[in-house]
Amino acid sequence: MADTRDKLGRAGVFLAGGVFKIALYICVIVFLIWVGKSTYQFGYNVFNQQAMSPGEGQQVTVVIKEGSSAYNVGRTLEQKGLVKDALAFAVQERMSAYHGQIKTGTYLLSTAYTPTRILAVLSGEDSEEGSNSQ
Repeated sequence: MADTRDKLGRAGVFLAGGVFKIALYICVIVFLIWVGKSTYQFGYNVFNQQAMSPGEGQQVTVVIKEGSSAYNVGRTLEQKGLVKDALAFAVQERMSAYHGQIKTGTYLLSTAYTPTRILAVLSGEDSEEGSNSQ
């Protein structure tokens, strides 16, 4: 009788350990899927040059302060509804020909501009749309 109880106890521990391992594997798989999805979405936001609104869009005034980093500029643009993600904008600036060329000033931008066009205006290359007054 004691031998049977001992076998049942070991089987219960084995079964509980197996259930725990399966639950752990499921958690790891869900985490990996979440990381993959988040990584894909971030990459999509960086490389998908979409304006926030189609057509003419709305005109928005943006002030770029002295010493603002690309991320801080991106946060300002995100708050004004000009870009979707500040971090993605900072990465776009880093990978663009406009890296390190954002100038301080007040700009009139449109929600119909792509991030690349916004970078061109903020760097002074597309000056007919933006007004840079220091």
